Amino acid sequence: MLLWGQFTVLAFVTGVIAAIVVTTVFYLPVVELSGRLNPWYALVFVATFLAGLVRGSLTVAWQVLDLRRQPGAAVIGVQLHTDDDLLMAHTAITCSLIPGSLVLDADRDRRILYLHVIGVRNEKDIEAHRRETLTWEARLTRAFGSREQLQRLRRAQKAEVS
Repeated sequence: MLLWGQFTVLAFVTGVIAAIVVTTVFYLPVVELSGRLNPWYALVFVATFLAGLVRGSLTVAWQVLDLRRQPGAAVIGVQLHTDDDLLMAHTAITCSLIPGSLVLDADRDRRILYLHVIGVRNEKDIEAHRRETLTWEARLTRAFGSREQLQRLRRAQKAEVS
């Protein structure tokens, strides 16, 4: 109905037919959900995401208005911990929605997200962006990941600390 810009029975029927044709011709595999939702960590994710939107917007605005220096930019690769397409996609979407970074590519086989980030001046800033991306992945895994994915995340985080 949005495609034709009118709310009529004919638009509804043709829309349903078009939807059936498109989903039949361009079949996608079924997305396997973990079946697990942790309401507390989902709330933490939403709250930190909203805070990240505000912080990212203010940071980018300051970088634009700061005439003393140009904000540096870099393309970085971030090796994710989880082995799940849905969590990888959600992590990529989260990183792209927060101002200051944009996902350029996702290497599904090696679980690497390539991001273009602004506000980078040195290696320390690059590592901060990597840690932030991994933090978003961890928040999403805690909120929506399966128990196995949570265990894998905890093992990877312990290995990083060691």
